[in-house]
Parts: sequence; C-alpha cells; structure tokens
Amino acid sequence: MFDLPQRAIDIAAQVESFFQQRVLPNNKLWEQQAKSGQPVPDIQQTLRAEAKELGLWNMALPRLADDEPGLRLTNLEFTAVAEILGRLEWGSHVFNCNAPDVPNMELLQLFGNHAQKQQWLTPLLEGEIGSAFAMTEPYAASSDPTNLETRIERDGDEFVINGRKWFASNGSHSRCELLILVGVTDSQAQKSQRQSLVLIPRHTPGINVVRNLPVFDHLSQTNLHPELEFTNVRVPVSNLLGDEGAGFAIGQARLGPARLHHCMRAIGECEVLISLMVKRSQSRSTFGKRIDEYSSTQAAISLSRIELDQCRLLVQRAAHLLDTVGNKAARKQISMIKVAVAKVYQDIADRCIQLFGARGVTGDTPAARAFGKARAFRIYDGPDEVHLQTIARLEAGEQSLAGLEHYLHE
Repeated sequence: MFDLPQRAIDIAAQVESFFQQRVLPNNKLWEQQAKSGQPVPDIQQTLRAEAKELGLWNMALPRLADDEPGLRLTNLEFTAVAEILGRLEWGSHVFNCNAPDVPNMELLQLFGNHAQKQQWLTPLLEGEIGSAFAMTEPYAASSDPTNLETRIERDGDEFVINGRKWFASNGSHSRCELLILVGVTDSQAQKSQRQSLVLIPRHTPGINVVRNLPVFDHLSQTNLHPELEFTNVRVPVSNLLGDEGAGFAIGQARLGPARLHHCMRAIGECEVLISLMVKRSQSRSTFGKRIDEYSSTQAAISLSRIELDQCRLLVQRAAHLLDTVGNKAARKQISMIKVAVAKVYQDIADRCIQLFGARGVTGDTPAARAFGKARAFRIYDGPDEVHLQTIARLEAGEQSLAGLEHYLHE
C-alpha cells in the first residue's frame, strides 16, 4: 500500500549517501563546535551549502511553487528521507528540513499574501534566516489554545501585542528573524474564533528574552527554548497572517504536518538506538555469558523492533492520508501516531539505557538525550491526554459496525 515511486527511492538513496559520507563523519566536529559556543556550527553551514548545491533541499514541502527551490516530495515520499535525517539531532538542518522552519513555511505558503511571502517565505526557503512559532504560554494550559492570554489589540494601523510565551523554539537563536505569534484579537468571540496570528520581526522593540529554558536540565547551544515577554510590541496591521479570528484553524493546519515530521524523525533515531543495543549486547559479557544470550536482552531488542515497525506503518498511513484527503480528515491518524510513536520512542530509549548500564545515563551514547526528548515528546505538540481524547471522540463518530446486539447475551 505504501510503495514509493522510483524517484522518491532514488532521492532517499542520495540523502543516505550524503549522510554517510559527509554528515555522520562530521558529527563529533559539529558537537565540538556547538560546545564551543557556535549557535550554528561552521561545519553545519558548510554541509548546508553542499546539500543545497546537490538539490537535496526543502524536501519536506510538497506545495513548493515552480520557482521555489526544493524537491516537492509528498508527505509519504518524505518518510524515508526523514528517518535518515532523524538519526542526528542536527541532520534536518543540513537539508533545510528542520522544525520550526518547515511548518512555518507551510503556514506562509497556505495563508501568506504576496508581500508576506516575499519578505519571509523566500529567505526561509533559501535557508538565509530562521523562524519561531510562539503559542505556548507559562501561565495558561496551552493544550487548549482557547486559554491563551496574550493580547493583540488594534491601534489605528498597528497591532499592539502584550503577553508572555515560552518554548518558542529557537525564538532567541541568532538566526531567528521571524516570530509567528498566536494571540487573542477578540476575547468576546466564540472560543475558536478569538485567536489570530501575526508576523513579528524578531528584533521589534518590546520583545525581551526572559530566559532560555533547559529541558530535563539540558541546555542546548543550538536548539533553544526561550521564554519571551512582549510589552507593547507594535507591528503593522498588514502583518496579520490569514484572516482575523482564524488563528485556531490556521494553527491546526500547521500542527498536522509538524507532528508527522516529528514522528518520522523519531523513528530514525530509534533505529540508531536499536542498532546500538544489538552492538552492545554482542560485545559485553556478565556472569560468564554474553549479554545477548539473556532472554531479557532478547526481549528488549525484539519488542523494540516489533513496536518500531508497527509505528512506521502507522506513520506511513497517516502520511498517505495527509497527501490524499487532507489534514482535517487525517486528524485521528495524526493523533494516533503522536501517542504511539512518543511511547515507543521513550520505551526504546529506556531499554537502550538499561543495556548500556552506567554509560547509558551519560553523554557517551545518544540514549540519555533520546530519553529526555522522548519524554518531552509526550507533552509538546499536544499532550497524550488530548490526543487520546480526540481519538476516542472520532472513533465514536466513525463506528458503523452493525449487528452488535448479536454478540451480547442477556
């Protein structure tokens, strides 16, 4: 059902070759440069230029116009590529396929006017700038966007923004030039029509970086999660993205592909963890036996393979539906993969840590960081509880199996 066309297979092979020959061998150099304080390591910039020259660029954007750079892979076609990129935390950046820029570019493609696309979409597609999405708030339960408190008030030909956001990924990064902010434009409207999106140049007066947040006590130099304060920030009314009051619907259009891409990359990282588990189990012995001779080790590796392959099929199905019937019709499947992949991601990382023992909790392997990322994955882009609620509601509405009374006995 999910066979890829030859073109997509060939592109994935090209990406694999470039990854093995140029990206992976430079991982330690990238880490050294990142630790030295380079927000965009020099080697990453070098490899970005090489990938762009090869045409391996903007592969996660199926709606590219004819004059825009990129390969126009469908969501399903991108699944094979995304797994490769997910093997390293910076892999997607090399090919301009990284969050939050990709979903932000999709928003501009779908809802931006000509001037907005010229100002922001073009440099994002070229990889010249970065962007951030500012929705989540520290003092509101942001899993329900109708709770948002940040205000966008009109004053003549300008909007005035006041509020506080956090986890606006890379909103404090030196490359970030654009913030897409979700805020309330009409607090008296229906709940789903209160919010709007505005485009805010990052260095507009009134934006203050309160702090960069650690995630499980880890503070990255290259992937920042800032808390931002907006005090009387002024932008032209023309910076409204889409229609006023349509922020909730526009945000949902962004989240579907974003969740899909997160899941694709997570599967790629899980493949690395399983391979490390196998290698470790074959090279380590305890109590006179190699680790891979223990049933507990065999179960850990076997369950990881079973669960990951199940997740891959779920993700491919969701990608296929997103391509063929659209974001709204694929809502249940998107929620399903978000819950399933997050759980399997965390479980595989946990098993990998256990097999590596003391070394597993250090930075000597990717397992510890993967565990933290996997645990956070169960919260960001909608917590498990919200997705389970969505799945149950949609399942109830779709149920059509007849004759159920014949299965029951009084």
